[in-house]
This record gives sequence, C-alpha cells and structure tokens, in this order.
Amino acid sequence: MQRFFLIAGVLFAGHGIAADEPADDGRVLVDAFITDVVTFSGDFEQSLIDAQGQILEVTSGTLEIQRPGQFRWAYSEPYEQWLIADGLNIWSYDVDLEQVTVKPQAEALANTPALLLGGSDAALDQFEYQGSVTEDGVTWVRLVPINTDSGFKRVELAFAERRLHQMVFFDNLEQTTFVSLDNVAVNEPIDAGRFEFVVPEDVDVVGQPASPELTAD
Repeated sequence: MQRFFLIAGVLFAGHGIAADEPADDGRVLVDAFITDVVTFSGDFEQSLIDAQGQILEVTSGTLEIQRPGQFRWAYSEPYEQWLIADGLNIWSYDVDLEQVTVKPQAEALANTPALLLGGSDAALDQFEYQGSVTEDGVTWVRLVPINTDSGFKRVELAFAERRLHQMVFFDNLEQTTFVSLDNVAVNEPIDAGRFEFVVPEDVDVVGQPASPELTAD
C-alpha cells in the first residue's frame, strides 16, 4: 500500500501540472465518476499513515454508493462501525459502544472528500482540479478543496481501467489516509434499505437529525 502512495507523490512531484491546463483524461474520469456512476460498491482496505510514513491503523470493510446523496461506509475489521448517508443525515454507528452520532448531511459533508462519494453533479464545485498523471495504466487525479478550513489539504484519486481504484486523503495534521478498493461493481442495483438507518433499541443517540420539513425550500 505504501508503494502506491509513494508512486503517486513522485508522479505529481515530477510533473508541472497547472490548474489552467486544458481538460485531460483525468478530468474526464473524475467527471464520469461524479455524473455517470449512479451506484458503486466494493470492498476496501484503509490505512492511516503518519507524517513519518508509519502505518498507525489498518481497517477494512465495504463501500456502497447510491446517487444522489446516499452512501454506506461500513467497517468490519478490526471493529464494526457504520457510516450511513441517507440523503438527509449522516449516521455514525459504533456497534461495540452501542452509540450513534447523527448530523445533518449537508453540514457534515461540506468541503470534505466524502462529498465526492454521494454528492451531486455540483460536488466538484467545492474542489480545484489540479491535473492528472498516468503510469502503468493507472491515472492519478489531484483535487484540492477550495475551502481551506475543510481539514484536508488535497485528495488524490486513482483510476484503473477507467474505474475508481484507490483514494488518498491528505489532512492538515500531516496524516494520510490511503483507501484501496477491490471487487468493484458499477451501476448495479443496490437494495435501498442499505442506506436507511433505524436506531436499535438501547442505543444512545448523540446529535439531532435534520427533518425533511426543516430542509425543504
């Protein structure tokens, strides 16, 4: 995993990519991922890496996306935790702690890389596209959040065979989150119930969910 992370850094460091260059294949790939992908599912392995390149934590689970506005990021190892965006709220459920935290989705996802998962066509409006590089059949794309208070410096997405294959998030604490995707399926039906969250009995709820009446125009 570190090998791919280092390759991405070297590739970008070795190319003078300007934001005002003509649209390249990387931009086409990102646009297609946002606008043409309605459903997306797969397994993931996620690594948290510190500023010295040491792996702090490795987790794994499944990712499911239903656009617009819904996704389910479910950790299974080494602990079970669900992050569910139902289009209105974000539910973070820690199974072991028997606790769920809920936040209005628009507020929670604003200017974060997660906006790229379940966001609308306008999701890219919150990022500056900085170009792409391709090597060994993998195209790396760099995006930088326009809002510098987002907590992230940049996002790098890797596409192999024109499908999202890896994601790397660089945060303001000099930590890097590397996500590798496997068994990916695109635009195949996903049960709508996967994006609904019902609070289990005897589970503590922290936060106040938004209601459709309060968010309606």
